[in-house]
Amino acid sequence: MTMISVSPTLVLNSPDARKVFGFFLSRRQAGTSRIFQKRRSSGRCSRLARRPVVCCESNPEPEEPRVRRCSPLLESVLLSGETILYSGDWKAVPDIWKSSAERYGGLIALVDPYHDPPSELTYKQLEQEILNFAEGLRVIGIKPDEKVALFADNSCRWLIADQGIMAIGAINVVRGTRSSTEELLQIYNHSESTALIMDNPDFFKRIAEGFSSKAVIRSVILLWGEKSCLSNYVIEGLTIFNYNEIIDLGRESRRVLLETNKGGLHIYETISSDDTATLVYTSGTTGAPKGVMLSHQNLLHQIKNLWNIVPAEAGDKFLSMLPPWHTYERAAEYFTFTCGVQQVYTNVKNLKEDLRRYQPHYLISVPLIYETLYSGIQKQISTSSIARKVIAVALIRISLLYMESKRIYEGKVLTRNQKPHPLIFLMVDWFWARITATILWPLHILGMKLVYSKIHSAIGISKAGISGGASLPLHVDRFFEAIGVKLQNGYGLTESSPVVAARQPTYNVLGSVGHPLRHTEVKIVDSETGEVLPAGSKGIVKVRGPQVMKGYYKNPSATTQVLDEEGWLCTGDIGWIAPSHSIGRSRNCGGVLVLEGRGKDTIVLVTGSTSSWSFNSPK
Repeated sequence: MTMISVSPTLVLNSPDARKVFGFFLSRRQAGTSRIFQKRRSSGRCSRLARRPVVCCESNPEPEEPRVRRCSPLLESVLLSGETILYSGDWKAVPDIWKSSAERYGGLIALVDPYHDPPSELTYKQLEQEILNFAEGLRVIGIKPDEKVALFADNSCRWLIADQGIMAIGAINVVRGTRSSTEELLQIYNHSESTALIMDNPDFFKRIAEGFSSKAVIRSVILLWGEKSCLSNYVIEGLTIFNYNEIIDLGRESRRVLLETNKGGLHIYETISSDDTATLVYTSGTTGAPKGVMLSHQNLLHQIKNLWNIVPAEAGDKFLSMLPPWHTYERAAEYFTFTCGVQQVYTNVKNLKEDLRRYQPHYLISVPLIYETLYSGIQKQISTSSIARKVIAVALIRISLLYMESKRIYEGKVLTRNQKPHPLIFLMVDWFWARITATILWPLHILGMKLVYSKIHSAIGISKAGISGGASLPLHVDRFFEAIGVKLQNGYGLTESSPVVAARQPTYNVLGSVGHPLRHTEVKIVDSETGEVLPAGSKGIVKVRGPQVMKGYYKNPSATTQVLDEEGWLCTGDIGWIAPSHSIGRSRNCGGVLVLEGRGKDTIVLVTGSTSSWSFNSPK
């Protein structure tokens, strides 16, 4: 194993570098940081004096220009006029922050009330924080295309670190703190990461022993907490920064850079849409985790095409509670921030209170959360007085019947049959459903006023709850539809960034996972012959589109097993596409995707990773 030695001498030839170092040295003298310059030695690790010696040559050699890779729109101020883009012309994921800061600058972008210190940032402040963090990474030596492990849980600083890494053309390798040390070590080494950004000192202490002898780490950044919480043996031989130090370094370096007018010290490159943005390791069920390579283009497809699934507006509130390293939560966050929403970070412990306090317009979560809400509502009803219980149960049953009749006359009932029923049957069916719904409608409205309005005031979700990550039980889906809370189910894979299909507000067909996203192709093939099957036939789901991954990192054999030469991704899921009908109870279901299971066994682990998410089998 290659060891790392610590050198006390820093040679600073450029005036700009001396200014930045002088700033950081003043921070060190105040007792807030230590800086080490590291270099590789021949197999031994020696620890030298910690006090750095600054050598400033009077007549330095001309400095070699350094490559500086930028997110083209986010850092357009540093680029030449020919490369400056119009706002909204995104080439890399971090470009979205420039557009959002221009459109929604003074609006609150995020609220993180449960970390110390609590945080609240406007869109303009968030953009500057990302720029400062990105520049801070450059100052400590993170280079384009290097891998940076980001092992932390959901918080505003996770988002800033994630986007800061991407903004300099580096690649983040993401995972949460609930994973085992062995798994994290395997991911770190397999990805060839060079630096580690982690949640807090307690998490660092947990994994330090396993990492100290088996991983080469150039630097460590703590998102939360202080280095003083770490005992001396933990920081031996490592360069450790806290979050504020990286921000301060970046802010000062940006100031110097702009004041000196760049002066030919850098060669500016822009991030390409095809560049890898992140490595996401799927746990899977067999073998070692596979690193899914997602490009900026993959993620930008999601950002640009989720608007007809979630028509969010500026000022709408979202609750964020899922692990952000999951592509489901991650893509949803990127998209919603382009709409000017306010994101509030919460957790399972505080979810019930925060639903009532913040009254979110949207909740993007997994079926387990909606099942928990359903169980809580049922428990509340069952513990009410006998009179209230009887009234509530009766009104809910009436609303269930009303919504079933409404689905029939609106043409939103799934069927696999390709041939329609006789016209006279369809007319009677529509007429009967319409009459039934008309009779039940007043009682349904009564339920809204007497019972469901109280539920709404307790959980918010006034526009929609978006569900993904596992199967959404049909009885839960129907219940929330009956009480006036819209649930929209979706389907996707880590390998597809992740969304493949989702139910739209106007075509919310229960039992399905909705229509494919724009620019996305879905086909059903025979599991044995590979022959494309017609609508209504059950087979293996294959997907092709701009969101499909580049491949598995350093694993070409696994890539070729799921991704063919024509770009079709084999999901391993079993499903069918609803046939199109011009009339009848299924006339608005044509083209929606229905999933019925896996072609092979898949286990959703406690860490939350799996290759595919969300299926529903209609009953």
